[in-house]
Amino acid sequence: TDLRLVRRIGKAAFAVTGTGVLVPFACGFLLGQVIPASVLPTPEHRLITSLFLGIALSISSIKIVAMVVREMNFLRRNLGQIIVGSAIMEDTLGWVIISIALGLSGGTLDVGSLAGTLIGTFLFLVASYTLGRPLVFWLIRWVNDTFVSEYAVVTAILVVMCAMAAITEAIGVNAVLGAFVAGVLVGESPILSQQIDDELRGFITAFLAPIFFGLSGLSADLTILRNWHLALLTLCFIAVASVGKFSGAFIGGRLSRLSMAESLAVGCAMNARGSTEVIVATIGLATGALTQDIYTMIVTMAVVTTLAMPPALRWALSRLPMGDEERERLEKENLSRTAFVSRFERLLIAADQSDSGRFASRIAGFIAGQRGMPITVLELDTPRASLPVKEAAIEG
Repeated sequence: TDLRLVRRIGKAAFAVTGTGVLVPFACGFLLGQVIPASVLPTPEHRLITSLFLGIALSISSIKIVAMVVREMNFLRRNLGQIIVGSAIMEDTLGWVIISIALGLSGGTLDVGSLAGTLIGTFLFLVASYTLGRPLVFWLIRWVNDTFVSEYAVVTAILVVMCAMAAITEAIGVNAVLGAFVAGVLVGESPILSQQIDDELRGFITAFLAPIFFGLSGLSADLTILRNWHLALLTLCFIAVASVGKFSGAFIGGRLSRLSMAESLAVGCAMNARGSTEVIVATIGLATGALTQDIYTMIVTMAVVTTLAMPPALRWALSRLPMGDEERERLEKENLSRTAFVSRFERLLIAADQSDSGRFASRIAGFIAGQRGMPITVLELDTPRASLPVKEAAIEG
């Protein structure tokens, strides 16, 4: 989750996120109000079930979206950044909506519980992005500089994740919100090296993710689709989810003054569900807001929309030519990315008090300051003029 990307693209992503969440959420909520009572946990749970359906039908999967956009070589294109930025905002907004839904206990509107959830969530987010950000940055830097262990930083990151998950659990919000915010803060750390990032992603991809999706698969019962009533309802879920998401994102693209072809591509891209919907459905099943039948329908909907999105997006993106301004920007970015300086993760400079040493230190400071990377300066003694240059350098 790259918040800097969201801040950079601004208005277009906000418009796509706003309508891209509101329209399918409303469709999912209305669907929950009309589905048969036989598939609900209890008739009293219709409200909270409708909220979970709205969430499941409205949130795009950032990982699926970003992966397809990257494979299409559109990640740095203007429209690709709008698509990925919108998915990031939807993912973040989705966890906030989930925390609100969990504030409704027993399927009824408890104003006191809901107010406590909203206030607790707001305070947690404010504290995380103000006090928590520098604290996490400092912790990662301190662990990286202090411990010799190869995986010390990965351990510290997991401790931060568990601590923030425990905080949100304590204030009555699901633990996934705290873990998600921890991931955002860790990802923004200026000294998070590529090696540490790869180690953490490898642990998640090879160990945690298969366990989660394996358990999620065990909770799904696809044999319910043999019942033609439930199979028809599942198709209804897929149709409402696809039409609602596409139309919402398309409207947002037009409101942000994207062209017809660009808005069409945004609508196709945002229709991908995946891990986020499975997590939402798992929470709903665990809290009693969803039955196993509805859980299976949501998982099926997530799988179908995920499979349908890549070919639709490829078709839509192939119709978008590159403008001169965009081509010039991409050429500059490619040149900067392939340069030697772009591969720096930490700077070490040895310099004396001479004019050359001061100048070199200023250049290093400029590079480190622009990228937020750590820098270590070793101050050398100024070579004595009486010594030959080579001997003076060795003595220094």
